[in-house]
Amino acid sequence: MKKDFYEILGITKSASAEEIKKAYRKKAIEFHPDKNPGNKEAEENFKKAAEAYEVLSDPNKKAKYDQYGHAAFDGNGGFGGGGGMNMDDIFSQFGDIFGSAFGGGFGGGQRRMKGSNLRIKVKLTLEEIAFGVEKKVKVKRKVQAPGVSFKTCGTCNGSGQVLRVTNTILGRMQTATTCPTCGGSGQSISSKPANADAQGMILEDETVSIKIPAGVVNEMQLKVTGKGNDAPGNGIPGDLIVAIEEIEHEFLKREGENLHYDLYISVAEAALGVSKEIEAVGGKVRIKLEEGIQSGKILRLKGKGIPSLNSYGNGDLLVHINVWTPKTLNKEQRQFFEKMLTDENFIPHPEKSDKSFFEKVKDMFS
Repeated sequence: MKKDFYEILGITKSASAEEIKKAYRKKAIEFHPDKNPGNKEAEENFKKAAEAYEVLSDPNKKAKYDQYGHAAFDGNGGFGGGGGMNMDDIFSQFGDIFGSAFGGGFGGGQRRMKGSNLRIKVKLTLEEIAFGVEKKVKVKRKVQAPGVSFKTCGTCNGSGQVLRVTNTILGRMQTATTCPTCGGSGQSISSKPANADAQGMILEDETVSIKIPAGVVNEMQLKVTGKGNDAPGNGIPGDLIVAIEEIEHEFLKREGENLHYDLYISVAEAALGVSKEIEAVGGKVRIKLEEGIQSGKILRLKGKGIPSLNSYGNGDLLVHINVWTPKTLNKEQRQFFEKMLTDENFIPHPEKSDKSFFEKVKDMFS
C-alpha cells in the first residue's frame, strides 16, 4: 500500500503552502543523489518526496488527494501523481527548490528541459466508468524534426544557467538564472530542416492508448507520462493530461459509487405486486415487488453500483418506487375509486415501520 503523502513529507493536512515547500526541500536535500551516491533506498525516498510534493503543492491536486486519496491520481499506464517520474522529471520541475544546496546544479550534470504538457478531454459513458476502458485518442504533438542537430550553447557552455552578480547593501550577491540564449536546455540548434520551427520541432499526429481504470469521477485528471510535446535537444517530453468527462445516463443517476433509478408503477401494480425489469450498468435486471408496496420505498440492490477507486467492492443500485396516479379517469374508473373512498382497506394506516421521506433520505446517506 502506498504511503500517505503527508506522512512522507512529515507534515499535517493543515500545513501551509510554504510549510509544504520547506518540508519537501528538507527531504529532497536529505535524499539527494549527490549526498547518497549509489544508495537505491535514498533514491526511492527522493522520488517519493517529489511525488508527494507534486500533488500537495498544487491546490487542485491537493483537493482531489484529500478527497479520494491515491486513487485520484493512480491508474493503469502511469497516470497521475509522480508515479511515472524519473530523476530528470524531478530536476526539471522542482530543481529551483534546491537553490544553491548543490552548487546550483543537479548532480553536476547538465539540466534537461522538459517539454510542455498537452491536455485533452475524454468523454466516458457510465458503462465505461463502471468497467474501465481503453481509449485510443489522436493527439498532435511537437516532436524533434528528423535531421535537426544541436551544439553546446556558447552563452552558458551547456549548463543551462548563467551567473549574475549584483551589488546590494549586504555586498555582492551571486545568483544563477536560466540562460536567455538556450532557455535552459544548454544547447542551441546548429542545423534544422526547412519545415521545422525555431526550436527544431514539427507537429506530428500520434495515436495514444489510454487505459482508464474503473470508478473514475467527472473532472478527474489522469496523466500519461511522456506523451506531451518534446523538448529541444536532449530534453524529456512533457505529459498528456487527460480530463474525464462523464456522459449523463438516460435513466441512472450517479452519486459517488451508488446509482439511483426511478421506477414508476401503477396503482394496480403497487396493490397486486409485480415483477419489473429495470436498467442497470451492464444490462437490465429483474426485480420482484411485493404486494402493497408503498410509493417512496427504496430497494437496495447490493453491488450493482460503480466500483470504488479507494477500496474493493462496488456501490449499490438504489431503486426508488414511485406509484403513478392517473391524471384522468373514465366514468367506470371514477365510480370504482369513489367506492374506495369509504373502503377501510384504502384508508391510509401507516405503520411505525413505514419510514417518512426524511428518514429514508437520512438512511441513504448514513
